[in-house]
Amino acid sequence: MTTKRAVFAAAVLLVAGFAPAHADEWWDWEWNPDLQWRITHRALTDVENRVALLEANPEIDDGYKAPIIGRARKDVRRLRAALPPPRWQWASPCCYGRRPIHIR
Repeated sequence: MTTKRAVFAAAVLLVAGFAPAHADEWWDWEWNPDLQWRITHRALTDVENRVALLEANPEIDDGYKAPIIGRARKDVRRLRAALPPPRWQWASPCCYGRRPIHIR
């Protein structure tokens, strides 16, 4: 009985040792700015939606939902501060870079 368990444990360890790590991108998500932006933006959207649903529901007492909304807005400010500033990449230069058009 113990030899079967030992063989099974050795087989599991052998397979686990050679299996590729599929969760690698979640381990170093801080090194991937695009993934970090997506996770932060998704959390920001979820919190903002939660606040909107609480504010729109008239059946919930204001005394109950006011502290929840206050904490959620604090989380929104924290998440917005965590997002890097946008760097938009346009196919053409901005319209202010061209010469002005004068109509006579």
